[in-house]
Amino acid sequence: MSTADRVRDLIEPLVTASGSELVDVEHGPGLLRVYVDREGGIDLDAITALSEQISDLLDLEDPIPGRYTLEVSSPGLERNLRTPAQYQRFVGSKVSVKTKSRVEGDRRFSGELTDADDDGITVTVGNDQQRRLAYDDIEKARTIFEWGPTPKPGQRKATTS
Repeated sequence: MSTADRVRDLIEPLVTASGSELVDVEHGPGLLRVYVDREGGIDLDAITALSEQISDLLDLEDPIPGRYTLEVSSPGLERNLRTPAQYQRFVGSKVSVKTKSRVEGDRRFSGELTDADDDGITVTVGNDQQRRLAYDDIEKARTIFEWGPTPKPGQRKATTS
């Protein structure tokens, strides 16, 4: 089991008990990143409180050898997708996918995530071509945030009464 998985198993009950969701855990040399979210978005006060609680728990349980910096933050507008539940939550969104080297076809592509089930995902790319992938064939995937058009100065959004 990887260090990130050990940390995830350790802190997930704490994060869930706070009313938040543990989105991801990344561990690299000297750094532990924990991404948390909450329905409607997570604010700085909640992140600060969780950071302190997670830090205390990690100090107590000591699952990571050596020194490291703990970062707790929101996953942001573009977020990595790792679990079937995360993929299912973002069906209808634009995604960027990188497949593992053994997979036929383009290794990097983007399109609309049109389906996600317990076995894998379907992404609609280009001219309505669908690409089906098992989760085990995906090296990395993330949502893509698309900015809407900027309103022209002096024009208001039309409202109906």
